[in-house]
Amino acid sequence: MWGTDIDECANKDVPPCSESEVCYNTQGSYRCLCPNGTHGEHYNGTCYQSYQSYQSQKLPLAVKLVTGICVSLLIIVIIVLCIHIILERRKLIKFKEENFRQHGGLLLLEEIGKRQGVAFKMFTEEDLEQATNKFHKNNIIGHGSYGTVYKGILKDNRVVAIKRAKIINERQKKEFGKEMLILSQINHKNVVKLLGCCLEVEVPMLVYEYISSGTLFQLIHGIGHRIYISLETRLKIALESAEALAYLHSSASPPIIHGDVKSSNILLDDHLMAKVSDFGASMLAPKDEKQFVTLVQGTCGYLDPEYLQTCQLIDKSDVYSFGVVLLELLTGKKALRFEGTEIETSLSSNFLSAMKEGRFSELLDDQIKYDEEVERINETAELAKACLNVKGEDRPSMKEIVEELDRLKKMKQHPWEQHNDAEIESLLDNPSSYCEEENTGFYSLEKKAMLSMEPGR
Repeated sequence: MWGTDIDECANKDVPPCSESEVCYNTQGSYRCLCPNGTHGEHYNGTCYQSYQSYQSQKLPLAVKLVTGICVSLLIIVIIVLCIHIILERRKLIKFKEENFRQHGGLLLLEEIGKRQGVAFKMFTEEDLEQATNKFHKNNIIGHGSYGTVYKGILKDNRVVAIKRAKIINERQKKEFGKEMLILSQINHKNVVKLLGCCLEVEVPMLVYEYISSGTLFQLIHGIGHRIYISLETRLKIALESAEALAYLHSSASPPIIHGDVKSSNILLDDHLMAKVSDFGASMLAPKDEKQFVTLVQGTCGYLDPEYLQTCQLIDKSDVYSFGVVLLELLTGKKALRFEGTEIETSLSSNFLSAMKEGRFSELLDDQIKYDEEVERINETAELAKACLNVKGEDRPSMKEIVEELDRLKKMKQHPWEQHNDAEIESLLDNPSSYCEEENTGFYSLEKKAMLSMEPGR
């Protein structure tokens, strides 16, 4: 059993350690250690100052002063840098807030809050940078004079297409929020859905649903090699595209004119369903109190000549451009090429000349040139010709085009299938009504053939 411990270090009369040493009491004994910065034989009472400590004490005053100034300057630089970063961050935030306000973001947020069922999101710049790997060039899926389109993946793993335009003018800035609200309400299976936008940047960015199988331009003209496209598929794509444009013209509120209809603005999904994109070219401009029209540049080869003369964009301008798309589907040729004569350069001019001279079949795509359904091809060509009338008022409306394409699509080998039973029964009961008509159309011939086959006729 241990006795009572005596603290030898507390004995002031007879210190157990030398003056240069530090005494540490232990159980039943004590220890003498050299203080920090020294070393030596503490039992002999010899503690020497370490070399580093000795050298530091020998540093000249000037060196110490310079060292102190350098350290102070470094601290000041760090403080100034931190202040600069904070000020720049505040400046950036203010810049984003100002852009958001100028683009009508506050109005857009307020209106979206009032309207239920509007699935439209306001994205931040950071959201879209993260989705596109900071807009990496490998994510580019389309570009042109208007700007660049990137493929992106949002935080919820949705794949989207992000359109990053190049410029925007002051007038467009003021109307942007209102126009986005209009575009956000467009809901049609053949129109690419606008999911949201980013307004905190100088030029707003738009976020669309991603369509997987490229554009109609790529399908028709091929990338490296072409695939076979049947007449049925061509008419299906034409009909779906026309339905989208008819919806924009007649059912959207307010009506919207696309302004840049072309094969590269018609996207295709995995099932080759057509989806019109860039409707409104991302911008709308008020024409009057009831109608909004798009403010666009258009594309050479598709531009309505009347629009070029009057600078007034109307729904029939879309009709003209759609007529050129119909020609692409029928001929497999591009709207504009940079070789041949002046007429051969423009597909529409070449087509109209060929129709006038009765040599349209020379322009037909080889894939459908020898198709047995010649009449259906010819009627489609007549529809394209009507769309390309010089005067807009002489062109059909998109609704009329939809009706005609739907008729042509249903015609197939037996055109009478498109009529309902009541119509056919009426025709059979009144054969003279068809005899009085001009015997010029395919329907007239087929119906007369039906009548001649009826028993007792």
